[in-house]
Amino acid sequence: MKVTKILNNNAVIIKDRELEKIAIGAGVGFNKKKNDPVNPQKIEKLFVLEDNEKLEQLLLRIPEEHFLLSEEIIAHAESQLDAKLNSHVLLALSDHISFAIEREKQGIHLKNKLLQEIKILYRDEFQIGLWAIKHIKEKLDLDMPADEAAFIALHIHTMKIQGGDLHETIRETTIIRDMVEVIKSTLQISIQEDDLAYERLVTHLRFALNRSKHYEVHAMDEEMLEMIKRKFQVAYDCALRVNQRIKKIYRIELPEEELGYITLHIERLRKY
Repeated sequence: MKVTKILNNNAVIIKDRELEKIAIGAGVGFNKKKNDPVNPQKIEKLFVLEDNEKLEQLLLRIPEEHFLLSEEIIAHAESQLDAKLNSHVLLALSDHISFAIEREKQGIHLKNKLLQEIKILYRDEFQIGLWAIKHIKEKLDLDMPADEAAFIALHIHTMKIQGGDLHETIRETTIIRDMVEVIKSTLQISIQEDDLAYERLVTHLRFALNRSKHYEVHAMDEEMLEMIKRKFQVAYDCALRVNQRIKKIYRIELPEEELGYITLHIERLRKY
């Protein structure tokens, strides 16, 4: 393996069996020049991706410390989740982390409108995000808000096997937030985000949306459904409003059985 291009002290492009690869490792490019051999023991990661050119551009554009921070966050995430993340996470997360750090240094603080929902729906990933902003604080003495932990959580979630697409994950979480807003405004209540009833509602809404996506129905006995509609009329009317909202804006319509279960969750919120 020989160096064909030096990107920085910790990343080089090498030729390995006629394939060009990006080799990453502490000091792998230090004091190297073109055609120098590479010590395989210094290589921590090798990339042969269609994104190779994008990764090369990223490594040339962002500070090394931002890239290394991202690597450390990914390593922590894989350890906590006991799973390997999609290799594309290095490209996506490094770009995001570097941009976020530069924003914070300039005093630009982005609010994450999905913060509360992310904390509940992606609990493990959010804890990783909190670790990440603490790690950045230790390394760069830069304070980052919990909003940023939530952004990192979304990246980690979508890079898990079967984690899904980032845009689809954001869309789903946005829909859930809108559903909750309809419930709050209809019932004129404030909801405590750490309330167990609220967590159960948000989790159920997520599963309801997933079932609708795959045309699955959360079965409920017809007699039971009629009883729920009669006994919890206010909560059921609220569930109908939620359904009307997502049908109008997102073209999603939940079956009546699903609305029955949502009614029960709404009623629990009304009582507590």
